[in-house]
Amino acid sequence: MSSATPAGQPTGAQYLGLVGLGAAIGIPAALVGALFFAFVHFLEGWLWHDLPDGLGYVSPPWFLVLGLPAAGALVVALARLLLPGDGGHSPLGGLSAEPTPVSHAPGIALAAIGTLGFGAVLGPEMPVVALGSVVGVAASKLARLGSRESAVLSTAGSFSAISALFGGPIVAGMLLIESGLGMGAALLPILVPGFVAAAVGYVVFVGFGDWGGLDSPGLTVPDLPLYDGTHLSDLAVAVAVGVLAALIVFGARRLAFRIGGLKGRLAMPGLLLAGGLAVGAIALLADGLGADSQDILFSGQASIPVVVSADSTKIVLILLAGKFLAYGVSLGCGFRGGAIFPAIFLSVALASLAVVWFDVSPTLAIAIGASAGMAAQARLLISGLIFGALLVGTQNVDVVPAAVLAGASAWIVATTLHREPSRGDSAHG
Repeated sequence: MSSATPAGQPTGAQYLGLVGLGAAIGIPAALVGALFFAFVHFLEGWLWHDLPDGLGYVSPPWFLVLGLPAAGALVVALARLLLPGDGGHSPLGGLSAEPTPVSHAPGIALAAIGTLGFGAVLGPEMPVVALGSVVGVAASKLARLGSRESAVLSTAGSFSAISALFGGPIVAGMLLIESGLGMGAALLPILVPGFVAAAVGYVVFVGFGDWGGLDSPGLTVPDLPLYDGTHLSDLAVAVAVGVLAALIVFGARRLAFRIGGLKGRLAMPGLLLAGGLAVGAIALLADGLGADSQDILFSGQASIPVVVSADSTKIVLILLAGKFLAYGVSLGCGFRGGAIFPAIFLSVALASLAVVWFDVSPTLAIAIGASAGMAAQARLLISGLIFGALLVGTQNVDVVPAAVLAGASAWIVATTLHREPSRGDSAHG
């Protein structure tokens, strides 16, 4: 067997060095993600709890619900206009595996803070991926590595940073594999440094020795009832939720592309400001109809327990419609964040109708909603299945068949419907 390596490929010793660097950047990348999450959480608490309380209100008053998303839009516009990188990739383009230049980090962080902290309906996954990538790129520059090695470390940094969001390296690893299937065998050398970085970085959250670690920001749903035994009716609900999830996410994307098309009439800051005001107005309308405006705003992670425990068709439908509209607006008007978690909320809300109507288990609703939501938005089948199973806990392993059917149904419909508009301004706004 020849010991030569293909042109441009690292030798065995060089590859071991990359794996070592992956381990070295795992903790810094995870810490960057943790600090970002912590600041966003602090800002949310100050804007939406401390500020209303200081003004003498028990909940955010109408002028804050309307005004804070608009203020966040101005923050995003400033980040996109004044800092390199346009605030990061548009959420309509999906997760990007491209290395993120170090100079783009301030703009990405500021645009994400203006989006997530001020109530726009997007998730944290895209900025976290980008900030983790920055750590990998910075490490490759310090080590004076080539472009191929830099790309490997960039992916490893992203892998480590996002693993906390999805409850560890397992979902993040499968997400990386599914996202990179088009690379074929070329994907394999990227996986090991990425897995090592994620495993080492996750120590920041699980702890080491006597140190208990930091609180993980990942989605958790406490006090779920045990789901014991799969039923034919539950499988039928799973298929229906999968199909409907793909249709509603497709509708939100179509709405977003139409809104993005208005950039020919409004400059980017104007469209962002209008979008922020629209998101606040939608939340106010939902509040007036009986829901909580806070469950319309934001990515939906914290509102999963609310929607699955709702005992009213009216409330579930208000949450579903309000989140759908605010999600479409946030996707299309120029905010910066991820598209996956609001899609999961919409899918869980669809499944929650079955909880109200047919008394299906809320544990089942969460599992099939998570699986269908990821498949519908990102067309990631296995990642969504694993994420849904982890959300409800290993003691609820009986939900897996239904989660598989929900994800597969959503994937088939989403893939069939996926006819992207021209990737002009609307796709990159």
